[in-house]
Amino acid sequence: MKKTAAIVVTYNRKELLAENIAHLLAQTLRSQLDIIIVDNASTDGTEESLGTYIRSGDILYLNTGANLGGAGGFQYGMRYAAERGYDFLWVMDNDSMPSANALEELLKWDQKLRGNYGFLSSQILWTDGSICNMNIQKVSISGKVTDFTSDCVPIITGTFVSTFFPVERIFEFGLPIKEFFIWSDDLEYTRRISRKYPCYLINTSVVVHKSRANIGSNIAVDEYERLDRYRYAYRNEIYFFRREGLRGWSYCVCRLLLHSARVILKSKDHRAKRLRIIRQSQQGFSQPLVHKVISVHKQDPLPCGIFQTPVPCSGDAAVFLAEIADISVGRGILPADFSAVVCGAVVDEKNFQISYCLCQQTVDAL
Repeated sequence: MKKTAAIVVTYNRKELLAENIAHLLAQTLRSQLDIIIVDNASTDGTEESLGTYIRSGDILYLNTGANLGGAGGFQYGMRYAAERGYDFLWVMDNDSMPSANALEELLKWDQKLRGNYGFLSSQILWTDGSICNMNIQKVSISGKVTDFTSDCVPIITGTFVSTFFPVERIFEFGLPIKEFFIWSDDLEYTRRISRKYPCYLINTSVVVHKSRANIGSNIAVDEYERLDRYRYAYRNEIYFFRREGLRGWSYCVCRLLLHSARVILKSKDHRAKRLRIIRQSQQGFSQPLVHKVISVHKQDPLPCGIFQTPVPCSGDAAVFLAEIADISVGRGILPADFSAVVCGAVVDEKNFQISYCLCQQTVDAL
């Protein structure tokens, strides 16, 4: 029987998390589901509130030790699940409330599609039953889904409110970029996959997103306390759209101009700061956010020490492997053992990726 890992990232939202867990425990295919909670070092008593679930084995609780943001939390959890032999990864936020048959429908379409897809995304509703505006999947760089009645609809991006991956895609495409911290990590990751594989919205798999309001993010009217997070939003979006060629560049510039106009026309306070955040994000046009996408592969069956020669590499790859060496030394792995640390490296300059494979003992040490 194939096994699915539900990966839920949380930070200081223990009440919503409890609701999410209750919905996961009520899945019709509960026997095929393990629930992994990734806690970004919450300070609101999250771990204590989960004590009963942890002791009973209903959930597996992982504490990252620091607030890694949603992006870092998903990278942490997806790496953990992929390394431990799950067949599918079902990722979601702590305010995602899947209907009882949400997983069943995703697995049903996995069989119908015979695994020939990159990812599946659930239909996301808001608490009043309407489509959740902030989570509408894209059918093109500038176009969103409008068909919410057909069972299966082709898409190119989804959000981590409910996205379903065969584990093979994780090994092939690596992990989300943790440096995004929040916002657009899901868009970048799902688009990374949809460039090669067909991907689909499954309208029969329904998840309610229990967000505060059914509106997308809007720097022009959002609360002052939330403004700083838009620095991540605009920076990450620029990185995302830059990867889409001329059309992506054009769309991104138009968005920045439109959002600036919204601030000028609609903001009631702190207009200067809102505009400054948008303007500063333009640095993303000349300064890439990330040059490397880290990927940990299936554990190598060979023991550490079997590799006798260093991996030949140059340029960014050499710099990257040097960084891994520094980390390894900090964890007690001697430079002399470096040839055993790095089993292989593949450089993909076009997609700004360097994938590497570590021996399992090294993975555990790191």
